[in-house]
Amino acid sequence: MGLVLFPDDGDLSSPDISWSHHGFHLLRQRLAEAEGFTLTAMAGFGGDRPWTDVVTTLAPLLDHPDDDGPDLTPAQCAAMLPRLETIVERWQREAHDPVVRHHLDDLRQLVVVLRFCLAEDVDLSFG
Repeated sequence: MGLVLFPDDGDLSSPDISWSHHGFHLLRQRLAEAEGFTLTAMAGFGGDRPWTDVVTTLAPLLDHPDDDGPDLTPAQCAAMLPRLETIVERWQREAHDPVVRHHLDDLRQLVVVLRFCLAEDVDLSFG
């Protein structure tokens, strides 16, 4: 069983991205590291550090249940997109590492989905 992030537009041909739950967790760990904190130290991920202690536009993605939970709004997607694009640029410089390259590919696909959500003004759904 896995996780799919997709535009809530009712069109099955819209772009989406899928992971195993473990794969999504690994991507979120790497994104948290890029933001300067450790995901496993955070409440809900094994730690007790509250999310209010972290300043990142990526919080709606990082602190989201793997499935179920609220959709992310176009405004949240718009707030996250520039930061994710910056991380893509940084990870491109480290793409010689196969693990980084894999996460980079995932992040690029996520950026495509977020851009689509913004263009269509629809929520990003987790399923």
